[in-house]
Amino acid sequence: MTTLVAIAVTTGILSAIWGWLSVALGLLTWAGFLGCTSYFASPDDSLKGLGVSLATNLSGVFWAMLILSGSDWLGTEMLGYGLTGLVAFLMCVQSRQSWLTFIPGTFIGCCATFAAAGQWQLVVPSLVLGGVFGFLMKQSGLWLSVQARSPKVPEEEVVVNEQ
Repeated sequence: MTTLVAIAVTTGILSAIWGWLSVALGLLTWAGFLGCTSYFASPDDSLKGLGVSLATNLSGVFWAMLILSGSDWLGTEMLGYGLTGLVAFLMCVQSRQSWLTFIPGTFIGCCATFAAAGQWQLVVPSLVLGGVFGFLMKQSGLWLSVQARSPKVPEEEVVVNEQ
């Protein structure tokens, strides 16, 4: 089994589980898939990569709420657009920090919050659990790929080294 097929198998199974779990928990299924996508798109597929993906997603939620609240406070569309431009600039500049280097993750979190009309209380757990599911999808697929490639020794051929 190729690595791609193994990851596809585990992603399919865990996507079905995520779909059920997100509905059961009252979360945003689509936002969870954005968290998963953020992890898959991250250049680092380690646990640190998951952390960076989640940190940038959550920073995006923060920036979206700043834009939404600030635009309401400013009261005019033109000032709101200016605030959006300033915040987009800051979303990129924050990547100078090691845990915020994945700029697309920041925009994914921001866009998810916009799409959910600022309901960050639903967006945050959806993105986080989705990111964890993305990590599990990839890591379990890599594990399955290795297991499928390793030769199996029948039990009767196993020799126990008695010492």
